[in-house]
Amino acid sequence: MSTDRLSPLDASFLHIEDDVSHMHIASVAIFEGPQPPFQDIVAMVDAKLGLVPRYRQVVKFVPLDLGRPVWVDDPHFNIEYHLRHTALPTPGGESELRKLVGRVMSQQLDRSKSLWEIWVVEGLEDGRWAMLSKTHHAMVDGVAGTDLLAVIMDLSPDASRPEVAPWHPQPTPSGAKLAADALTNVIRSPYEQLRAARASTRVVRQGAAYAKDVASGVVAMAGLVRATPVSSLNGPIGPHRRYGWASTSVDDIKKIRKGLGGTFNDVVLASITNGFRELLLSRGEDVDRVLRTLVPVSVRPRDVTGKAVGDGTFENKVSAMFAELPVNIDDPAERLHAITVQMDGLKDSKQALAGEALTSMSGFAPPMLLAMGMRLATRSAQRNVNTVTTNVPGPQFPLYAAGRRMIRAFPYVPLGGQIRIGIAIFSYDGEVNFGITGDYDTTEDLDVLSGAIEDGMTQMLKLCK
Repeated sequence: MSTDRLSPLDASFLHIEDDVSHMHIASVAIFEGPQPPFQDIVAMVDAKLGLVPRYRQVVKFVPLDLGRPVWVDDPHFNIEYHLRHTALPTPGGESELRKLVGRVMSQQLDRSKSLWEIWVVEGLEDGRWAMLSKTHHAMVDGVAGTDLLAVIMDLSPDASRPEVAPWHPQPTPSGAKLAADALTNVIRSPYEQLRAARASTRVVRQGAAYAKDVASGVVAMAGLVRATPVSSLNGPIGPHRRYGWASTSVDDIKKIRKGLGGTFNDVVLASITNGFRELLLSRGEDVDRVLRTLVPVSVRPRDVTGKAVGDGTFENKVSAMFAELPVNIDDPAERLHAITVQMDGLKDSKQALAGEALTSMSGFAPPMLLAMGMRLATRSAQRNVNTVTTNVPGPQFPLYAAGRRMIRAFPYVPLGGQIRIGIAIFSYDGEVNFGITGDYDTTEDLDVLSGAIEDGMTQMLKLCK
């Protein structure tokens, strides 16, 4: 029987999901025309499923919550359930596409099925078409999600399609089997940790340095107990979503870095800061305040160039830092400098390392306590966090689907707790795109934010001429 237990972090994305907080991530890919036949898209995905076995598996929960859920083969897997075909109303512009994205993302994924969907959208203006790819966060984090996108799609318009290999699902384990395995795992885990601790005595210096870094990060994260001022950015959310986007180019960000300093991520955060500043001002709110954002970061191993290295799995390997966006600063150069100084300090504080270590420790918690703890931690932390901004580097070369080139790609990030707006950034083939998720009931003015993000980038570019 083929089973694979979810990691503590992956399981947490299932535990914190509820009727209004849907934990799926997504991408919106726009392709050149003409649109290929729908069955060609089905055949393309079907041919690649053998490379991503998780796409034909479902989550099975352990009786009495004796252990974390496991992945098992779906005995009733049907690819045509997961691939959907739809069309935009005339005129098929960006506005119509964004509305469709909001509607699709407002629907929770069915946990009795494999946790993904792909929507093929026809009827875009200029003969183009789109694919909406929707995947539960329990399956894959943003960095690994980029790898999955590359696996499913092609690197050239005339790429040969692998033959569809026959697939036979492994028998589904019984509840008694899952419970027995979970109990065995509980008994075995302390032994495995003790063995790891004994092995670590051979690398005492490394262990001491790691512990020091984690402790520093915990001290830095303790500052988050300070509540941020009350704002319309936070409060109860509903189940429906709005979606917007903004765009710039890799070359423009490089020009700003050269002219004003900072990192790629600093420039992105500076433009987002301008977006929130203008949004708050348009709502008549005070900008002489703290605006705190959670910044997810990858803790996957990296090579000498800084590129994330795959480890053969697609499970989540993310942690987080918490930054304060200086919405009180009007000058674009000063705003960027303030962010650069702050981000350098956050890296030195080891916040991300502390978050990763604390998440790993949750593996000791009984699943029922983990579920309640994650809900409590999410709610309390989000009283002190105004938004989420996540930056995922994508491929800087063209990708193709059924022979058609992907022109643009926009990311989607879920909302949870009291956070009403989240922003994801995805770079692809020379373009940098911001996907903006808003709570439907409280963000009718989402276009103000998206426009001001682009304007923030323009302001910095003008200073570089």
